[in-house]
Amino acid sequence: QVQLVESGGGLVQPGGSLRLSCATSIKMSSRYIGIWYRQAPGKERELVAQIGVYGGPNYADSVKGRFTISRDIAKNMLYLQMNNLRLDDTAVYYCNLPQAAAWGQGTQVTVSS
Repeated sequence: QVQLVESGGGLVQPGGSLRLSCATSIKMSSRYIGIWYRQAPGKERELVAQIGVYGGPNYADSVKGRFTISRDIAKNMLYLQMNNLRLDDTAVYYCNLPQAAAWGQGTQVTVSS
């Protein structure tokens, strides 16, 4: 069974930065799509960023220019660099490898002054 473990969440002030990490238990390759989702209280889970898709990484409009998804295939890691965080970025963030049908347990990101 594939396991994903997120880390790096926390409490940050508006305008701050966080870097989320997702450690995978499988050996990744460039063919694997990696996705970050988030779910805010009372809202549906939404796609934030994905990598490994044709045409390069893509992002939700709300995070474009602020978030960057990346991966280190040698280390079997997926990352999400989040800059200029806003109050409405508060959510639980999940990593996902759809081809492995794998989800992490989520990491809480809280943006608050």
